[in-house]
Formats: sequence, structure tokens, C-alpha cells
Amino acid sequence: MQATSEAHARIAAAIAAAEQTTSGEIFCVLARRVSSYRDVSFGWAAAAALLLPLGLIPLGFEPDWIPGLTDSWEAAHLAARETTIGHALTAYALIQSAIFLAVFLLTSLPVVRRWVTPRSVRRARVHKAAMQQFLAHGLHVTEARTGVLLFASLADHQVEVIADEGIHSKVDQTVWADAVEALARGLKRRDPAAGFEAAVGLCGAVLAEHFPPSPRDRNEIEDKLVII
Repeated sequence: MQATSEAHARIAAAIAAAEQTTSGEIFCVLARRVSSYRDVSFGWAAAAALLLPLGLIPLGFEPDWIPGLTDSWEAAHLAARETTIGHALTAYALIQSAIFLAVFLLTSLPVVRRWVTPRSVRRARVHKAAMQQFLAHGLHVTEARTGVLLFASLADHQVEVIADEGIHSKVDQTVWADAVEALARGLKRRDPAAGFEAAVGLCGAVLAEHFPPSPRDRNEIEDKLVII
């Protein structure tokens, strides 16, 4: 999902309009994804490779279940204990490797990866990415500490609103729920511009109530959408 130049202009205009009524600063970031989650896929693959082969033991697992591993003349006629153990360990390792690769590839598929990744992990990584953007764009150094970040991650289906401490100390965090819901609705409809416009308007209303504009106000943060 990509925002067009028209969408960028709509969002910038919405931010500018909202900031006319407040001394606060609003910034928008849309992330395609915040993490590859390869470590999650690796964890599932490693667990499966360790645990699933154990289920073969009650079934009477034998090395000759793997074609070509024990059907040589030597293996058939020199049934030494060391050779048998070596074949068994080799067969078990091959099965583990096959399971690891299969599960890793399966959980690397976007739909499956989202399903097997705990929501708490996705939420934590989206929050971390949002905080990084908050700091990277200087929302923490506005004059009155009244910066607000609207952050959405498409692949994670997560939305974050982060307010600087000047706002946090005066505004109950539950008031951002409507803005989060508005942005999420826009993303679900595949219309991120509409979602950001609605969320910006709601955030602007909250800021206007607690942080009205003053004669000294200046636009400290550029009014725009950033896509990462």
C-alpha cells in the first residue's frame, strides 16, 4: 500500500489545519513493517526440530526409514553396533534438519508469520519503532514538549499514538482511543490518507482543548507523512 502525492498533500493539509487551533505539533508515520520477525520463525523451527522427531520413537523409528541411508552391502552385512548407532544419529539429524527448514519457510510466509507471532511481541516492536521515529524526527524537543506522533504499521496491523511529556502530564491517555480507531479504520479500508486525516483531526481537537495557540507559535515540525 503506497500513499500517492495527493494523499501526502491531504495529510499535510489536515495537519496544518489542526495545528491552526493548537500550539501542539502533529507528525504522521506509515511503516510497511517494523520487523522481519526472523527470530520468531527461527524459534518455532528450532522448537519443532527438537520436539517433533521425538514422536517417531514410540513408532519404532529405524534409520532405514530414510532411503539410501542403510541399504548398502556393508550396512546389511556388518551390523556393528557403532555403525547402527551412527546411522540412527544421522537419520535423526536429517529428519530434524528437514523439519527445521520446513517450519522456518512456512512461518516466513507473511500470513503465517503474523499468526504465529505473539501479539505482545508485535505490539512491543511496533512501540519501539514508533518511539524511534518520535525521537528521530525531533518530536521530543519541541518548545513546550507538545509533540504527537501518529504511527501505523501495515504488516503488523498495529497503530500507536505517542504524546510527549508536556501533553502526557495533562491529558488522560484514554482520549487517544478515538484517534487510534479512526486511523485503524482507514487502514482496514485501504485508505490510509482518510485514516490519518480523521486521526489528525481528533488529535487536533484534543490538543486545542488543552494547548491553545499563542502569538509566539511557530511550526517546529514539518507537516507531512513519512513512509518507512
